[in-house]
Amino acid sequence: MSLKPIHVIGGGLAGSEAAWQIAEAGVPVVLHEMRPVRGTDAHKTDGLAELVCSNSFRSDDSSSNAVGQLHWEMRRLGSLIMAKGDAHQVPAGGALAVDRDGFSQAVTAAIEAHPLITIDRGEIAGLPPAEWDSVIIATGPLTSPALAQGIQSLTGESELAFFDAIAPIVHFDSVDMDKAWFQSRYDKPGPGGTGADYINCPLDRDQYEAFIDALLAAEKTEFKEWEGTPYFDGCLPIEVMAERGRETLRWGPMKPVGLTNKHNPTVKAHAVVQLRQDNALGTLFNMSGFQTKLKYGEQAAIFRMIPGLQNAEFARLGGIHRNTYLNSPKLLDPMLRLKADLRLRFAGQITGCEGYVESAAIGLLTGRLAAAERLGQPLDIPPATTALGALVNHITGGHIVTIDEGPRSFQPMNVNFGLFPHIEGVSKTGPDGKRLKGPAKSLARKQALTARAKVELEAWAGGEAAQAAE
Repeated sequence: MSLKPIHVIGGGLAGSEAAWQIAEAGVPVVLHEMRPVRGTDAHKTDGLAELVCSNSFRSDDSSSNAVGQLHWEMRRLGSLIMAKGDAHQVPAGGALAVDRDGFSQAVTAAIEAHPLITIDRGEIAGLPPAEWDSVIIATGPLTSPALAQGIQSLTGESELAFFDAIAPIVHFDSVDMDKAWFQSRYDKPGPGGTGADYINCPLDRDQYEAFIDALLAAEKTEFKEWEGTPYFDGCLPIEVMAERGRETLRWGPMKPVGLTNKHNPTVKAHAVVQLRQDNALGTLFNMSGFQTKLKYGEQAAIFRMIPGLQNAEFARLGGIHRNTYLNSPKLLDPMLRLKADLRLRFAGQITGCEGYVESAAIGLLTGRLAAAERLGQPLDIPPATTALGALVNHITGGHIVTIDEGPRSFQPMNVNFGLFPHIEGVSKTGPDGKRLKGPAKSLARKQALTARAKVELEAWAGGEAAQAAE
């Protein structure tokens, strides 16, 4: 039996993962990517799954971290993104970070080599043709204006938008290691790491105060047509954080806890800037958490105020672009289809999830949903007790509707334990019989949530396999 292809629009992480899952289910797929025919403000190559911001997939701890649990679930379900991420990892403490070029090249090669995937390079200008009866739109926050307008014409309302900023990347050989040192926070190793995976640049109180003064006084990139657009709190520019209070950065990306300066171990740094390895060669490091909208001319001067970076050479300076996403709880059904046109599914950041892994996870799920639908095999969304299910629940309705005249409450969200249903029966005492308090109590709850999620995901995956075999 010859099956009609499913069309996937967008060759980012979500679209690439969706196409892979569809093809692996035995259904032909056409993956549409407009680059290089039409570029974007953030992409630099025409490779699939290009990472335009950080190179980190964040924590890989599946026992006590929500994104680590999502990693586990995606690996269990045969994720292409996780497989290539694992194959191209670079040291990053407790996180999974990847060589961005090697990762993108590996994803592109796998997609190109799959016999059931056809790549079509060109823009889909407007709504997909009517004859395409199953479409996944995974165009992300950089959706082309023509397609965005087509989507708006169906929904009758505008997408929300927010600013997203990119952190600078520094050449390693320009970092002064007589002032900086290698260490992961609390010496915690991660996948491919040693526990000494970040470059740490210490600031004393006077240096920190001077740095804050410079940030506040610096000239920023402004986009007047975007005024009133909210920032996503997980990717705030550092100068915006500084405007919220002089101590904000010390409690955020510049927090000094868990770090000891090997050059001066008896003196505690007032603040620390961390740089994370950005490529497999170890020649490039990105300034962790240092997304910025500072003008290019300001960036080099201000960042060279940081001890260890006084002679820094930048492979890429920070930048800013606009992100868009749907009011998904209103516009999408529980199977991630557009209520106004059920042939259209949405995946990735355009749905209102945030982060590389989350975007790819929704791509994985929509690919499986579309393939099962094409094959006549019913497939349910994973339980909300899993990381995948919790994320979908957020996207399709796990929020509180605003009751005042303020901005609507649905906002982009990383996966986190706050999205998981409450769990009963968590042990209140430790192995020593003493009552758990504070961090120990929180850790026990997190471990119980991930243990439950693994059981629930295995049960769901087993049921999925049984349905496919019938």
